[in-house]
Amino acid sequence: MIEMKLRGRVWKFGDDLNTDLIIPGKYLELTDPKEMAIHAMEGVDSNFAERVSPGDIVVGGRNFGCGSSREQAPLALKYAGVGAVVAESHARIFYRNAINIGLPALECPGVTDAVYAGDILEIDTTRGVIENTSTGIQLRFTLLPVFIGKILNEGGLVAYLRKHIDEW
Repeated sequence: MIEMKLRGRVWKFGDDLNTDLIIPGKYLELTDPKEMAIHAMEGVDSNFAERVSPGDIVVGGRNFGCGSSREQAPLALKYAGVGAVVAESHARIFYRNAINIGLPALECPGVTDAVYAGDILEIDTTRGVIENTSTGIQLRFTLLPVFIGKILNEGGLVAYLRKHIDEW
């Protein structure tokens, strides 16, 4: 089980937000995640990286992160300060890449109807509850499997493996 409490301001995006919009392909030669972060969400909001605050929460519709398999998309978001990505659904490769780099990717049916840009969300990953403190609305999200929670608690797959490799 992932044991985190997250709080942040909402940045809301729609359905089918692809990885080219999260970080445009022209930046794929970048290797420093801090440089990638400067271009996070540039394809849909050119000022996102300048205005996002640590812990803010990206909310998306269906199929968030579709497109290519580039790991740069969740890396750019994480290093820009995004605390979590909550969506109606995630593209499978984005979801896996987000978990691998330690960015919580949560699926919450109805989230796009229940939140607006600028709202403040509190996420309790132990209980599987998201509260929109701006409106008082509470939503339940799909709890992550225990092994994924362990990976996130360690900060990503590489950190998890470094700590637990001797157990195998």
